[in-house]
Amino acid sequence: MSKEIAKTDKDKETPVRFKPRARLLLQLGDQLIKNESIALVELVKNSYDADANIVNIYMENVDEPKKGIIIIEDDGYGMSAFTVENVWLEPGSDFKTQKIKSLEVSPKYERLPIGEKGIGRFGVHKLGNVIEMTTKSADSKEVFVKIDWTDFDNYKYLEDVPITIIERTTPRIFKDGKTGTNISISDLRKKWERGIAREVKRSITALASPFEVNDSFKPSFDVLDKPSWFDGLLKWEEVKEYSLFYFKVTMSGNSITEFKYEFTPWQSMTKLKAKEIDQDNPLIETFKTLKYSSGDTEGNPIDLGKYKIGTVVFEGYIFDQDSFVLKMGVSDKVGFKRYLRMNGGVKVFRDKLRVYDYGEPETDWLGLDLRRVNQPAKRISNNILLSSISIKRKDSSDLIEKTNREGLIENEAYDAFRQAILHSLEIIETLRYPDKQKVREIYGPTPKSSPVMSTLGEAKRYVEERVKETEVKTQIIKYFNKIEADYKTISENLLKAAGAGLSMSVIVHEVEKIIYEVEKVLKSEKASERALNLVKHLSSLIDGYAEIIRKSSQSQESLIQIIDQALFNTEFRLNAHNIEIIKHYKNFKGKSKIKVAKNLLIGTIINLIDNSMYWLDQKGFKASENKEKFSKKIFIGIEEEEKYLNLIIADNGTGFLIPTDDITEPFVSAKPGGMGLGLNIANEIMEAQKGKILFPDFGDFEIPKEFKDGATIVLAFKK
Repeated sequence: MSKEIAKTDKDKETPVRFKPRARLLLQLGDQLIKNESIALVELVKNSYDADANIVNIYMENVDEPKKGIIIIEDDGYGMSAFTVENVWLEPGSDFKTQKIKSLEVSPKYERLPIGEKGIGRFGVHKLGNVIEMTTKSADSKEVFVKIDWTDFDNYKYLEDVPITIIERTTPRIFKDGKTGTNISISDLRKKWERGIAREVKRSITALASPFEVNDSFKPSFDVLDKPSWFDGLLKWEEVKEYSLFYFKVTMSGNSITEFKYEFTPWQSMTKLKAKEIDQDNPLIETFKTLKYSSGDTEGNPIDLGKYKIGTVVFEGYIFDQDSFVLKMGVSDKVGFKRYLRMNGGVKVFRDKLRVYDYGEPETDWLGLDLRRVNQPAKRISNNILLSSISIKRKDSSDLIEKTNREGLIENEAYDAFRQAILHSLEIIETLRYPDKQKVREIYGPTPKSSPVMSTLGEAKRYVEERVKETEVKTQIIKYFNKIEADYKTISENLLKAAGAGLSMSVIVHEVEKIIYEVEKVLKSEKASERALNLVKHLSSLIDGYAEIIRKSSQSQESLIQIIDQALFNTEFRLNAHNIEIIKHYKNFKGKSKIKVAKNLLIGTIINLIDNSMYWLDQKGFKASENKEKFSKKIFIGIEEEEKYLNLIIADNGTGFLIPTDDITEPFVSAKPGGMGLGLNIANEIMEAQKGKILFPDFGDFEIPKEFKDGATIVLAFKK
């Protein structure tokens, strides 16, 4: 029996309202808009929704926040004073949502709105404290409104903040019947640097799908007084020419309706023939029905028609970053790899406009990199893939964007959409694998590129084919298999052995020497006990190193103290070489604690300092010969980013004499007699610590100008 709460005459009823605080809008801008790129993209989306053809974003003095200015100007249909007051100044307005529901398209280009939350425009607070907007629609006066976000701290409630709208009888910007919106942002909230600007340029350029020509919408971005900031940026048209594979898959309902796969070897690959496969291929015919590939629903059919998703088009180019391939045609290997690193992956476009943050670095929404780890030869990872997924706004209402602009809400429709993409990708991977193997068979590395594994392989084959079945043969094969597995572990983790104070030359030369000896003995003595003893010795040697690797452990350590220790360990040699250390890291005020294997990192820093010493000496010798003055210096600094703590080590020496994309490979060195393991070790250490090693452009980090032509290395530790 339910009980009702009875109201008596003594109870008091008081009508109340939600009273949003003035700072709410500031919080919306700060917390829902991740970074400067997304903030600007949101404003560009508004221009798209306003039927704009051209959107120009330009900046000046952005490296001086108080003087800096950002302008976003479009030629859309603009707004009247009524729209500014009742839509633009209304947080959470459903103005666009209603247009989407009624399928009301824009008058000129027949666009459905991309935005619908009614809050994206408040991301301007992420960029600057003062915003001045001038807008004009066809049948209205030019409207001007200025907002100083710092004023919001002076008022308690949002409704108390005074905002004035000015209607100009004589337009100042949109003259001669022109319409559009001009937003000026000043009193910038941060100092812009080359790296941030390049990231924004990349985001704005990637806003429109490169696979679908969209002449009706052309956003652009420039820093007027810093044109050199964008020097060296490769373009999509240049990069796609280096692809080896192309695909286009159209999916609708429960199946693949159109399919194209192309193997496109370069002109320099004269021994390979191009190949094309379409939906009539037996393989495609067999797998054209969409199915879930993982989870509890694995193997079950996918029906996109159950949801409002519409037709899905998945299109892309696949590349090969192996050095033997790049040598056959890529001149700017560093720029090429950097482009793929920053732009690779699978982006989503709705009505030819980007849905963030799919395809952003570190947003592996399809789990491609994990799949690649499990099957490295067959699977495709983000850094070798440039692709897009295209959907229509009017057909895909069940794919709902998150308010914070970090992808789509992960509902049932999203899961079916994602799994359909993975299904088609598995077909592409299956087709690509034999073509990729052909490239390797014909143009791949020779045994010289991996002498230890090659020789071990020869020895194994000799035993298996020539030696009679005996207990000795069984034992030798057993040890060979163990050696192969352990040696692979060590070659992938050379870092840890080195960081533990071991000489890498011991590993490489000792292992190689014994394997060669094993091969000789096997051939001459028909798998004698002596051969078995040699193999056991090699296995024991590798076991020792593997044990050291397994014992490496991580703990919370101060990066500043680790640098101090590394410098203490090298102090005598630094003084002997007359090298000045610029200890900029001492000025770092943030949290310097990182989870790291301390001794490994100290060893890595010492190794990098050793490299700098050598190349500083080389430049010093040359300066002495030319009777020039030269002061040898090493700069060490720490810079903090949202997700990384960056250790910067730079010198004013000769700089890198070989491409930086090659120098982390083992045994690659410009130093005469050098083994070429130092940077490979550093790279492996960083990967083991879930960080990365970077070779930045000058200007990406705050480094004195005198280090511009030297070598700069950044160890980026994940927070």
